[in-house]
Amino acid sequence: MLQSGRYTQFIHNMTDYNTLYTPGDLDSGLINTVVEIPKGSILKVEYNRITGTFELDRVEPTIFAKPTNYGFIPGTLDDDGDELDTLILCPENIPLGVVVKARILGVLNFEDDGEQDHKIICVPADDRDSDNAVKTLDDVPERLKKQIEYHFNTYKDLKKPGTTKVLGYGDQKEALEVIHDCILRFKNQ
Repeated sequence: MLQSGRYTQFIHNMTDYNTLYTPGDLDSGLINTVVEIPKGSILKVEYNRITGTFELDRVEPTIFAKPTNYGFIPGTLDDDGDELDTLILCPENIPLGVVVKARILGVLNFEDDGEQDHKIICVPADDRDSDNAVKTLDDVPERLKKQIEYHFNTYKDLKKPGTTKVLGYGDQKEALEVIHDCILRFKNQ
């Protein structure tokens, strides 16, 4: 029960990513992002900013495993009422709760149940394996972009067909505009 002193104390000691981290160094094209769902997972996990915990929302069908690592930017709030989502492109799965300093590539403009639900596309800022080769959306393979589009256009089709729609990609400048809007919305809540 939330009223219990012991439990309340426990909640106060949870990680509040929105207090501990800023959205990032936007002037340098960098964000902080917290991983909610590792690449390949079918577990739809969401961060609960009230309790500072990660909660399992649902288990998705295996065919809808996430094509990328999925997270959020602390200190932001998108039109859907959640922190601004990120798609972290990395060949490895990044574990739940890990904070990643990431380079902004662009934005996936997305609509879910009639609400804007942007996805900022990024890569780890220090990727020595690729020698930091991915700097813009143009550097992302077309096949991966199509897989991302397909995933977000169809991942709710077994339960709520036609409720998601990819509206296209935007560049880093458009992504920064979305991030700034979401920071302002978070501050004004």
